[in-house]
Amino acid sequence: IIEIAGDISEGLARAACAGLVNGKVEDLRTVLTEDCELSILTARDKEGLTVVRHTASHVLAQAVKRLYPDAKLAIGPAIDDGFYYDFDREGGFTPEDLEKLEAEMAKIVKENLPVKPFVLPRAEAVRFMEEKGEPYKVELIEDLPEEETISFYQQGEFVDLCAGPHIMYTKGVKAFKLTSIAGAYWRGSEKNKMLTRIYG
Repeated sequence: IIEIAGDISEGLARAACAGLVNGKVEDLRTVLTEDCELSILTARDKEGLTVVRHTASHVLAQAVKRLYPDAKLAIGPAIDDGFYYDFDREGGFTPEDLEKLEAEMAKIVKENLPVKPFVLPRAEAVRFMEEKGEPYKVELIEDLPEEETISFYQQGEFVDLCAGPHIMYTKGVKAFKLTSIAGAYWRGSEKNKMLTRIYG
C-alpha cells in the first residue's frame, strides 16, 4: 500500500497512516494481490488517526518497559479521544511517573524506530511471551483459536502482541500527552486483578 501511496505523491506517502482495502483498515506494508477498492488514510481520517493513537499506546508501553522493567503489559487500544494502556505494576504509577514517561516517549519518537509486524505459530507465540515474563499476553494468546497464527509488532527492543495495523515509524506519533491514571480490572471483571490504566 505504501508503494501505491508513493506513486500517487511523495507527500501522500509521507502522511499515510494505513490503507482502507475494501472497507477494512490494513497496514501500509500489506501486499495487495488482487483488484480492490483502496483509500490511503492519513491522520485527517478517523481510521487513520486511530492507527496513530494505537501506535502511541505502543510507544507508551515501550517507555514503561524501559523505565519500569518490572511492569507487566496487559492491553493498549486506541479510543475515541486518544489511547490507554493497562499495566500490572506493584504500587502503580504517580503523576511524576507520567512526566518521566512522556519524556521517554519523546525519545522513542525521536529514535524513529521502524514498527514492524511479524507472525508466530500459536505454541511458539505462547513460549515467546512466557520467556518475556508477560503472563497477560500468554493468557490472551491461549484464548485464541488453536489454528490461529499470532501477530506481533516490534519497534526497537520492544515487542507486543498485536493485530495492528500501525504506522511505519515511531516518529509518526507527532504530538501526545499523558492525561490521567485510573484503576481497571483485568478483562473488566472484578474477580480479576486491579491494573493501572494510563490514559493519553
